[in-house]
Amino acid sequence: MKENSPNAPVIDFDTPALRMHRKVRSLKDKIAEIGIGIGGISVIIAILLIFIYLLYEIIPLMKSASVEPVVEYQMPATSVRPDEARTLYLATEEQAEVAMRLTSVGEVVFFSVANGQVIDRVQLNVPQGVDLLSVQSSGPSKKLLALGLSDGRVLLIKDRYRITYPNDERLITPRIDYPYGEEPLVISEAGSGLSKIAVSETDSSLLISAVSTDKKAYLVQYLKEESLLGDVTIERNSLQLPVIENDIHSILIGPDQNWIYMVSNKGSVDVVDTRDMDTPKLNARLKITEQNSGIGDVALQLGGISLLVGDKNGQLSQWFLVRDDQNEWGLKHIRSFEHDGTPVAMMLPEHRRKGFLMLDEKGQLSIYSTTAQRTMLTEKVLGAAPVAGAISPRADYLLLERQDGMLQALEVYNKHPEVSWTSLWDKVWYESYEEPAYTWQSSASNNEFEPKYSLMPLAFGTLKAAFYAMIVATPLAICGAIYTAYFMAPALRRKIKPVIELMEALPTVILGFLAGLFLAPFLENNLPGVFALLILLPIGMVGFGFAWAQMPDRIRHAVPDGWHALLMVPVVLLVSWFALGMSSTLEIALFDGNVRSWLTDEMGIPFDQRNALVVGLAMGFAVIPTIFSITEDAIFAVPKHLSYGSLALGATPWQTLTRVILPTASPGIFSAVMIGMGRAVGETMIVLMATGNTPIMDVNIFEGMRTLAANIAVEIPESAVGSTHYRILFLAAFVLFMFTFVVNTLAEVIRQRLRKKYGAL
Repeated sequence: MKENSPNAPVIDFDTPALRMHRKVRSLKDKIAEIGIGIGGISVIIAILLIFIYLLYEIIPLMKSASVEPVVEYQMPATSVRPDEARTLYLATEEQAEVAMRLTSVGEVVFFSVANGQVIDRVQLNVPQGVDLLSVQSSGPSKKLLALGLSDGRVLLIKDRYRITYPNDERLITPRIDYPYGEEPLVISEAGSGLSKIAVSETDSSLLISAVSTDKKAYLVQYLKEESLLGDVTIERNSLQLPVIENDIHSILIGPDQNWIYMVSNKGSVDVVDTRDMDTPKLNARLKITEQNSGIGDVALQLGGISLLVGDKNGQLSQWFLVRDDQNEWGLKHIRSFEHDGTPVAMMLPEHRRKGFLMLDEKGQLSIYSTTAQRTMLTEKVLGAAPVAGAISPRADYLLLERQDGMLQALEVYNKHPEVSWTSLWDKVWYESYEEPAYTWQSSASNNEFEPKYSLMPLAFGTLKAAFYAMIVATPLAICGAIYTAYFMAPALRRKIKPVIELMEALPTVILGFLAGLFLAPFLENNLPGVFALLILLPIGMVGFGFAWAQMPDRIRHAVPDGWHALLMVPVVLLVSWFALGMSSTLEIALFDGNVRSWLTDEMGIPFDQRNALVVGLAMGFAVIPTIFSITEDAIFAVPKHLSYGSLALGATPWQTLTRVILPTASPGIFSAVMIGMGRAVGETMIVLMATGNTPIMDVNIFEGMRTLAANIAVEIPESAVGSTHYRILFLAAFVLFMFTFVVNTLAEVIRQRLRKKYGAL
């Protein structure tokens, strides 16, 4: 290029050095473009991989149950009277490798489940000429079997399995124990056979109820005493049952021996209250079947609280005792289960879960989960109703004796029956609860516990914590950003903004620690002062601003524009000191000296020291820097010519702010609020340490909560890998992931619309 002046120097822009410089710059641009692209794609891939992994852990929860026939063979026969022997009881040991057949001739046959080979035969101590008429188990936890004999006595046995490893091979050796002696116990002194029998065992007593062949009902209690040497002696105590129905189908005794259920063939149940063992009384007589149908089968679910009923019309229902408004117990219908109407033949409760298997008269197998009210499987496995059946303790193997004398073994896959839409998101009527409820309680100290996996309290707690945090953080952060970006002097802004942004670097575990150990007790002890501060601080600031406006010009002009915020610092400190100092006086004058008791007793508002107010203040402090920084940048980035033009046209600074600056910066402000909300929703440590961490659904600001993130942090180290609990925690993580994804997507859509609307300014 040449200048017009003849003496101007000639500049050559095509020198080798400049060409090399342009090539290097172009190469740098390409590298930067590729690097940014790779980084963006990597982020997307990482998020996608997280999404896929969460789905990988969750999908097994959605699988239904399935059964697969494994083997069938002739039922192993008894050594005595094989043609007369009937199977009264069938069971397997823990690994479902050895099964036990208890027969009517008093012989127990142990055999291999894999091929039917007899392992051992045990002849029970049954007197000559006496047959077994009935068998009942006390439940999976005790494994005590009561054998009703034809001479009116009962024999009590337990099946045991010893595991040894000779030559490094596992060997299961079965045996029969007599925990109360080999001599049968007398139930019917008249010597009538016991056609129905029930037994319940506790540490202090043994309770046996029976119905004899002549329709008489018996209730006998044996009080146990154990010597220092471990010998157990029992003392017989015969009790009088209240008048009951004669045509008894089954007798069931709860494991705590407080209730007895006498179920008749006609479909009614007599509920006998034995809490006062000396005087049992009839609590109620109820019809538990529909359309006058007879009983197909009944059973107590794991734990002995729920009564499972199947009738001749194919109806299935669950019942358990519930307290009414007068604090009286009553048997109540809780839920029904789907079935095609075929008469129920057999019900097999699972040993370790709140579920059961049902076989009908046509040989159709159905698997149910009571808590989830879910039908896991309906499949035809036999040609007719089975003679006997057993589910293994791990609920992974099913043995069925067919009417032709063949034994059929089926492998059962039913890993996660407790999960359904109802159990996760709807109210569920749990055992011993007075009404349906949203409850999260994943574990307990006993094996008969009913897991409660409702995600509603956790989702509610997440939104509650975020709501109170945003109430605190949003107005403070946005108003502070507006003043800093628009009104504050540049020199002061350069000091204030980095300090506030530095707050974001403070670890949340430190904030949670301070909130739990200092802020929570401080708020409890100074609650009147805190609420007085919320009222007095705005009044004090507005009052000071009004007083400052009345000052003479020479005083007001002595403070340069943009530095007035410093004048508010002593005002805030003074008002805070006054309000908190008056806390004790206000508590004595207005709340009779104890504001916590006043809230609970007078207002009916429960108060927990670590509550949503503590979380709102602590988490709000953590969220403020995020919202402030993005909002301040968005406002400061508004082109100056817009504000100058507005002021030049006669608008006041406030009008310029509300009608020009804020609409233009609104996309950035909205993004700041959404990002802050995402931070609040995903916060873990503050919520974990600053609340009671109780999964309750209560909007009360003085009650705590448990969030999805905190629940995952607390429980996933304790959950068994691959268990239902473990996978539901991953489902909670997926819900949290999807919530933030939806919120961020919605925020981006709204932000783009705001940018399009105000982009022409």
